[in-house]
Amino acid sequence: GYKLDAIPFIPISGFKGDNMVIKGRASEIEGAEDIDEMKWFKGAEVSRTISKGKTEKATYKWLTQALDGIPVPTRPTSLALRLPLQDVYKIGGIGTVPVGRVETGIISSGMVVTFGPVGISTEVKSVEMHHETMTEATPGDNVGFNVKNLSVKDIKRGYVASDSKRDPCKGATTFTAQVIVMNHPGEIRNGYTPVLDCHTAHIACKFVELVQKIDKRTGKACEDLPKFVKNQEAAIVTLQPSKPMVVESFKEYSPLGRFAVRDMKQTVAVGIVKAVQKNETEGKTTKSAAKIAKKK
Repeated sequence: GYKLDAIPFIPISGFKGDNMVIKGRASEIEGAEDIDEMKWFKGAEVSRTISKGKTEKATYKWLTQALDGIPVPTRPTSLALRLPLQDVYKIGGIGTVPVGRVETGIISSGMVVTFGPVGISTEVKSVEMHHETMTEATPGDNVGFNVKNLSVKDIKRGYVASDSKRDPCKGATTFTAQVIVMNHPGEIRNGYTPVLDCHTAHIACKFVELVQKIDKRTGKACEDLPKFVKNQEAAIVTLQPSKPMVVESFKEYSPLGRFAVRDMKQTVAVGIVKAVQKNETEGKTTKSAAKIAKKK
């Protein structure tokens, strides 16, 4: 839910212009007027987050003041690289070019990336965004990057690029998730196998075990090992992908830790990943990646 003490509720009138612009600053905005008809409204007091664990009290009376007070979100550049592939192209004269959006970390030319869940490692020759060559790309950037010694058949949509030296991603054998059933006509039991949409991967996953039924608001356990869960109920479940798949815990890498459960051409449930049991098998290393490893 939302933290109500952090949200300012401001009565405004866009038509009349009440409480829109800070008093005395209307001249800075073209066509704005200083209007102070709502003398009864003394302002909304909120507790504003300045940094992690630090909050301060603030009073907002005008809409523009409240908008200016919204903290700027920080991009997760400090985390290890995670870049789910949206597509892989073969471009004449260049080679294999995977395309995707950087979710966490930084990708730069010259680095060695590992593609999960197969574990193939190779060197990034160059990084491009909107046909412009870049030295590096940060979270939120949609990029194409040229890789050495790999064919289009080696990697595909749903795979995830990661830094080979820093927490390279691996395939999940099973994972534990918290699931909320939203729109299922019947009951979900052990053995149910719908398709999971997680980042760019669409893979059928089996509900191996319903571990616990929980209260969807408080998260408290209601029943251990339930026989089934139905609409508007939440549960902790163990899931097993039918094909190799990369998922991460929501706590560590949130963009790769949330998913939608699809069945009968609709979203029947949503969930977040709590813990992952990873496959530890090593994949192949291309010649260019081995060369860089030798130099270092």
